[in-house]
Amino acid sequence: MNSYIAPAAGKPHVLLVNLGTPDAPTPTAVRRYLRQFLSDERVVDLPRWKWLPILNLVILPLRSGPVSRKYREIWTAQGSPLAVETAALAARLGELRPDWEVAAAMRYGNPDMAATLRAWVAAGVKDIRVLPLYPQYSITTVASVQDVVDAVAPGANVVPPYFAHPAWLDAVADSIRRSWEQHGRGEHLLFSFHGIPQRLADAGDPYPEQNAFAAAEIARRLGLTLEDWTLTHQSRFGREPWLLPDTQATAVQLTLEGTRTIDIVTPGFAVDCLETLEELQIGVAAKVQAAGGRARVIPCLNGAPEHAAALANWVDRHA
Repeated sequence: MNSYIAPAAGKPHVLLVNLGTPDAPTPTAVRRYLRQFLSDERVVDLPRWKWLPILNLVILPLRSGPVSRKYREIWTAQGSPLAVETAALAARLGELRPDWEVAAAMRYGNPDMAATLRAWVAAGVKDIRVLPLYPQYSITTVASVQDVVDAVAPGANVVPPYFAHPAWLDAVADSIRRSWEQHGRGEHLLFSFHGIPQRLADAGDPYPEQNAFAAAEIARRLGLTLEDWTLTHQSRFGREPWLLPDTQATAVQLTLEGTRTIDIVTPGFAVDCLETLEELQIGVAAKVQAAGGRARVIPCLNGAPEHAAALANWVDRHA
């Protein structure tokens, strides 16, 4: 029996689950990661007979190289920023709540959430709490985590999304204030959330409404007027319509209309990752600069004490 798990089996075990990351910024590692990610029917819900040949014969050969180059732009000496920051957040939560056993895992890639849950179940852990690090619910994210829990640890408690939790909303608002105090306030604030296909929203996925609620509540805490901020979506994949407005297009349009400095905050991302560090800080910032302006991306909450405290309180509420 695993000596690390067995002595603590009586403790509540809390698993923070993030989306995932490749093990290395190489085409081989990225291909392996993308294959797992894009094979999930929650992520791409096309019929398997139709999608898997496209994925394996077209998408993976064409995208693995370019995506690996993007990862190399943000990779650190410690590894993938998403993995490093997720582990740091779990460590901070463990320091805050030493009565819990806290670990970090990934829905896709490593550490594997299914393997971690199986080990806890085998060790006799009775109180397992799984916290998806997605503040807002979507069938493409939280439902996929629930699928794994149902399959390997059906007795575990999946903590619901925390998009309306006052402590989390306060933490995001405070992080924006700190950025403004340190770097000055931009002329406009963009709330950028990861997009999903529009048809999922049309079918009832509550994700866009929860994004709108969170953005409005954070803006209210900052004393912003409707003219001061805009909600946008990023990271479109494929050709079908996704949620609009688009982050990059909106940022460039604001710049062309005379806005010189744009701040971008990403409340849908618990920690910094490819989408915040490469897509926004590098890609969108370059487009805005080419249009004559400046885009500044406010860091995610990452392992901040107030982030861990908000999550600890939320887990307690849903024990």
